Amino acid sequence: MIRRYSRSAATVVFIGFAAFAAASCQNPNEPSDTVDYSEALDITVNPDPIAADGATGGKLYRVVRGNNQPDEMLPYDWHAVFTSTLVLNANANSEDLDLDFPVRVTGATLAVKQATGGIITPPSGSDTEKFEYVPLNASSNQFHGIASPITLSFELWYDLPSLRKESVVTLTYAFVDNDGTSFQRTVDFNIAP
Repeated sequence: MIRRYSRSAATVVFIGFAAFAAASCQNPNEPSDTVDYSEALDITVNPDPIAADGATGGKLYRVVRGNNQPDEMLPYDWHAVFTSTLVLNANANSEDLDLDFPVRVTGATLAVKQATGGIITPPSGSDTEKFEYVPLNASSNQFHGIASPITLSFELWYDLPSLRKESVVTLTYAFVDNDGTSFQRTVDFNIAP
């Protein structure tokens, strides 16, 4: 038996499908549900740019030679000490952020990247930047409100394939508020040539 569908029935099915598809599509002009905490947090370093000198203190890093050759221990070329200051500004009180004080700093990491003129210039081949750091001290681990700074000091040793000292330090901080909302902030600072 051959069934025939009327043109109006096909039109209703098409209109229904189009309405369903339109309802399931997201308007690209609508704001995202992702909350941006970066504007609520100011991070600075002192000195800026960070100053480095010849490494001291006998810190060494391992170079794996492979091919049955013994590993080699080499001294870091450069050393720096700097302080990072974190401040939650007035934007932290925004209803969009909905931060509940106190806000704790739960982690602080850094990485060193080879640079020229403040522009990150990744090493070629298998060469990599070598670095090691220790936190020297922290004034606190939590913000009790806006405009209450926290300072963290770091000591850093590093070696670059370029054999130069100019580089970019990437600091990454992790935070959690009293309600368990967590967020991160990453910021770059230059080490002077």
